[in-house]
Amino acid sequence: MSKAIVSFTNATLAQRDKVVLDHVNFEVLPGEFVFLIGKTGSGKSSLIKALYGDLKLKSGVGHVAGYALESLSQKNIPNLRRSLGVVFQDFKLLPDRDIYDNLSFVLRATGWTDKTKINQRIQDVLELVGVDVNTKKYPFEISGGEQQRIAIARALLNEPQLIIADEPTGNLDPETSKEIMQLFKTLHQKGMTILMATHDYNMIVKFPGKIFQCENQQIFEVVAQKN
Repeated sequence: MSKAIVSFTNATLAQRDKVVLDHVNFEVLPGEFVFLIGKTGSGKSSLIKALYGDLKLKSGVGHVAGYALESLSQKNIPNLRRSLGVVFQDFKLLPDRDIYDNLSFVLRATGWTDKTKINQRIQDVLELVGVDVNTKKYPFEISGGEQQRIAIARALLNEPQLIIADEPTGNLDPETSKEIMQLFKTLHQKGMTILMATHDYNMIVKFPGKIFQCENQQIFEVVAQKN
């Protein structure tokens, strides 16, 4: 097995028996920043779902964080997901819990029991993402940019091998989008491995990284034109 955190070999992905991506050969190495671009319906979301065990491979081979996707059992999916930090376009924060409880819930669900350590870890990740808000506030009481930073903090809680960001700036204004992209760049500079799906090509040419495009059921690397 390669040292890649993500690797697909001749993989086919299908949604409701319709092939979305075919002959996928793709990898993400430790420490890389990889962008996944393509129009809506081109297969970006399907690839991401396959990464966290939400979509089975139709054929071929896939490995993520040491787990073989083609033989992934239902009981191993939670273990796979603990190796990943996933950030969504719509934040997916729990609306009925305050910020502290949104974060502590994840830690408790993944086996943390020591309250002091939980408090410290929450403090650490909030510092990492540059959020200084009252953790007793609820998601609706803070801005979209702050909500996305909290969502990124949540993804970092268990020190994942890979951060997957699915259109993380899709619900944000241009200025906030730049700030969130800058945050991902900072996390990458700290050694984190990031795979980001986006349709905002203008944004990604400003950031170093490999770019893969999903189109016509294929995925291929493209070279960014620098501004």
